[in-house]
Amino acid sequence: MNARIDRRALLSLLAAGTVGALSGCATETAATTGVSESPSVPPEPSKPFGPPPAGTARTPILAAPITHLPGPGRNLALTVDDGADADVVGAYARFARDTGARLTFFVTGSFDGWTAHRDVLRPLVDSGQVQLANHTWSHPSLVSLGGQGVARELERTKDFLRQNFGVDGTPFYRPPFGYRNAAVDAVAADLGYTVPTLWYGSLSDSGLVTEKYLLECARKYFREQAIVIGHANHAPVTRVYGQLTEIIRSRNLQLVTLADVL
Repeated sequence: MNARIDRRALLSLLAAGTVGALSGCATETAATTGVSESPSVPPEPSKPFGPPPAGTARTPILAAPITHLPGPGRNLALTVDDGADADVVGAYARFARDTGARLTFFVTGSFDGWTAHRDVLRPLVDSGQVQLANHTWSHPSLVSLGGQGVARELERTKDFLRQNFGVDGTPFYRPPFGYRNAAVDAVAADLGYTVPTLWYGSLSDSGLVTEKYLLECARKYFREQAIVIGHANHAPVTRVYGQLTEIIRSRNLQLVTLADVL
């Protein structure tokens, strides 16, 4: 049955916080990996974040789900999902532009914030500082769709990314709610999305949470080699960018996109 969640229903879920069922602060999906110290390039004096050190090793991409970055290191992949609130999309884009933060956005293509802030995002995408990947068109549970439905969801956002940003997001896709199976992965792989990208921990802000709780989650999950998800859905995260920056810097972590290390 092609049971699909329309945009109004998704927004209702987000407002209620139910979309975060798989990504709550209290739940980890994997243990942290071992790390070793590595040199970093000092950021520009006016920006707290810089690019990865020159010569940073990249690991070949394997066609398998990932929850962590591979190998030892002090990297952190902060990934941002959805985009239900256009103002939050814009705030994240300006945060990246103004701080040098390297982010990976998993774009839900039906949300208009991605086009509303295209002019800020496009140069960041072109430079490689911001990476865009596929989070479907309308955020349905892919396991509830047939093969054609899964393909349609991914293809629409693939075309959207090409037309607006000159990239198609391959090989990374994130199944909404983390729901996936072998059949979904096979359809995604046929479209070039060979890496289902899951997570180690979350800011738990798919629904509306307090700034205090969001920061508690950041302190818990901002770890070496972690993939952490946030969401461009609600305003509280836009009021704690400074604190998030301080947590990252105090732990000597290097913000990276997935493409920086894979």
